[in-house]
Amino acid sequence: MIVPTQRAVALTLVAAPMALLLGVVRPDGWLLAVAWALGVALLVLLDGLMAPRIRAGDLRVEGPGAVDVGGTVALAGATPGLAYAADISSPLEPLPARKREGDKLNFTATRRGTAKLSRIWARASGPLGLAYRQRSITTDDSIRVLPDLRPVREQGMRQFLRSRQFGTRIRPESGDGTEFQSLTDFQPGMERRAIDWKATARHLSLLAREYRTERDNSVVFAVDCGRTMSEPVAGMPRIDRAVSAALLASFVALKSGDTVRLFGFAGRPTADSGSITGARGFATLHRTAAELDYGAQESNFTLSLVSLDQRLQRRSLIILFSEFTDPTSAELMLTAAARMRKRHRLLFVLFRDIELEAFLEARPETADDVTRANVAHALLRERRIVIERLKRLGIDVLEAEPDDLALALAERYVRDRERP
Repeated sequence: MIVPTQRAVALTLVAAPMALLLGVVRPDGWLLAVAWALGVALLVLLDGLMAPRIRAGDLRVEGPGAVDVGGTVALAGATPGLAYAADISSPLEPLPARKREGDKLNFTATRRGTAKLSRIWARASGPLGLAYRQRSITTDDSIRVLPDLRPVREQGMRQFLRSRQFGTRIRPESGDGTEFQSLTDFQPGMERRAIDWKATARHLSLLAREYRTERDNSVVFAVDCGRTMSEPVAGMPRIDRAVSAALLASFVALKSGDTVRLFGFAGRPTADSGSITGARGFATLHRTAAELDYGAQESNFTLSLVSLDQRLQRRSLIILFSEFTDPTSAELMLTAAARMRKRHRLLFVLFRDIELEAFLEARPETADDVTRANVAHALLRERRIVIERLKRLGIDVLEAEPDDLALALAERYVRDRERP
């Protein structure tokens, strides 16, 4: 396709005042303006024909396949000398012109997700600068915007090293856990419940059971990506906070030798990393986290949790990040959770709604403040009802401040993994 440049358009527009001026001076002189416009059009056609041809191999851009949130992406054209443009969806936003690097296509990653590159354009300018050839092609390339791992790695390693330094070991080799290892002489400081009275009577010596931590525990981080989890809390979407907390806890779990799985769902399952073992597998969880997109529909707990249960081959600890507004909307969630509880251990992770608590604790100054406080009290009361129902089903619940949830979950995992 041959397209005129701004220079050609400007030269063509000169014909309008020229025709007006000639029409006043000489009535038949307006034909010169028409000839001028036709001459410009002919030059545009010739300039476009002399422009370099664009082959199919030129219609591609090169750049990273993934970038962290807040980072920049610079896409370079495959052929030097050609001008490129791309139609790319959020979460990548174009950088201002003053921050661009040369002729590259520069974008900034504003949030976590997958940016779709739907179409690429390439242009080759003619020698006169009046026209250029243009060609485009559709593509299905994508760029993953991943969560920033720096705080995850720093906090995870700090937790891991601190536990080893001060004795609260993430993986004690013996002395804790639920798997029997051997009998040993009872030593001062051991718990009395560890004494094996039958073995003591048989050997006429005070003996205690020594346990070790089970290896290769199965841990599943299930993240609800529905409408309620896409709403913000303390200035950030709940799903982003949940992903950060899941990555931190999974980093500690992989370091501890457990098997980790990251599972996302909304109206249906949307992402599944599969079973991951070893610290090197954390990169797979990192990539899967980019697929946990923001949903606008209600979450289907029945379909999603049943699908997850079918994929799990053995008893697992399922850490479920979710949110609810009232007992009625949480009824299906409770039913699905009770079904999962028969085979697996469940831990519900919830964010404290500090905004509602602020309305409740604020001193009322007007009638509207009293109304807000009453509504907040009713919503928090319904929330406590759902939490109590979860606990009565035998499901553990972790509720923490939004900024403290990541470390609270890691510490809870270290403590609870010793339980049978």
